[in-house]
Amino acid sequence: MELLADDIVPEYARDVKHEAREFADEYVAPNAEEYFREGKYPEDILEAGQDAGLVAQDIGEEWGGRGLDVVQMLAVAEEWFRADAGIALTLQLASFGAEIVEEYGTDEQKEEYLRPVAEGDQITGLAVSEPDTGSDLSGMQTTAEKDEDTGEWVLNGEKYWIGNGVEGDWLTVYARTGDNEDNRYGNHSLFIVPTDAEGYDAEHIPEKMGMRASKQAHIVFDDCRIPESNLVGSEGAGFMLLAEFFNHGRTVVAGHGLGLAAAAIEEAWEFVHGREEFGRTIADFQAVQHGLADMRMEFESARALTFRAAEKVRDGDNAGLWAAMAKTKATETATDCAEQGMQFHGGRSILTDRRIARVYRDVRIPVVYEGANEIQRNLIYKQS
Repeated sequence: MELLADDIVPEYARDVKHEAREFADEYVAPNAEEYFREGKYPEDILEAGQDAGLVAQDIGEEWGGRGLDVVQMLAVAEEWFRADAGIALTLQLASFGAEIVEEYGTDEQKEEYLRPVAEGDQITGLAVSEPDTGSDLSGMQTTAEKDEDTGEWVLNGEKYWIGNGVEGDWLTVYARTGDNEDNRYGNHSLFIVPTDAEGYDAEHIPEKMGMRASKQAHIVFDDCRIPESNLVGSEGAGFMLLAEFFNHGRTVVAGHGLGLAAAAIEEAWEFVHGREEFGRTIADFQAVQHGLADMRMEFESARALTFRAAEKVRDGDNAGLWAAMAKTKATETATDCAEQGMQFHGGRSILTDRRIARVYRDVRIPVVYEGANEIQRNLIYKQS
């Protein structure tokens, strides 16, 4: 049973998918349990991914990357997340938000900030969420004010759940630059913020239940000063730039769900065919067979929707609707498959060294990040 078969993947995306699988088999899967147990940042695997030309390669060739599009990034994501979600998230977050700088930044910004990421010398991240605000982009309270004497932007506030907030060399930061109640979508802007800037302070968020090999940070900006030239795009355009970017991100997150669902199905299938009860394997019971059949059907439905959505997003064809549908369906399918897999494993499901237990913990996270699925349903309804 090949759950991540090539036949649904556009032909041009298959080579990088195979590269990702080989990398996952060599570096990710064999180390998954150790990194989950110890909760440590997989710096050595990240470096291997950079050396293999698989990390931050959604950056264009002009700036040192391979220019992988959303379909290719999806193909990579499902392979890596099947092997381990925590390590996979670390690999994919290395360039998170860089697409915004590539699309809307100046050539000077791209040369200074994008090229080192694409060439594996730096990593970056995107800082949007705050301690009291997650999915409400228009409600973020971190501010950026212009110092008219120096021309610098001065940032104050906090960000939370930020990948590479500690490890990163720079972040794209979403901050409030206006307070116009009549245009709540024009009050925020995006900035490049080096993590060594004065007034920038970050610390890791303590122990998480899942994806423990990926590290997120709590960031405090205390009169953090950056040059005027670090504004990305135009002032007040941050909300719209992020909304467009998230269409790409949510489609790739659907790939996170597909990989996790595949892992849950694989573990359940292997276990029920090897475990005996009442003189026969668990798989001989019709109720178990029906459960496995449901898992397979939901997985294939989610995967078909996701790859269709990826092509829609790539082509700019009602991207927001398709990205929201794919993200919701795939991540919830992963949750359902993990739940059923845990049930089939019985008492053994609670052993922390079991892959199914790691998957069960990990699936709780993608249903929330890149916009909680309740928000996605709002988007699906409105855009339908």
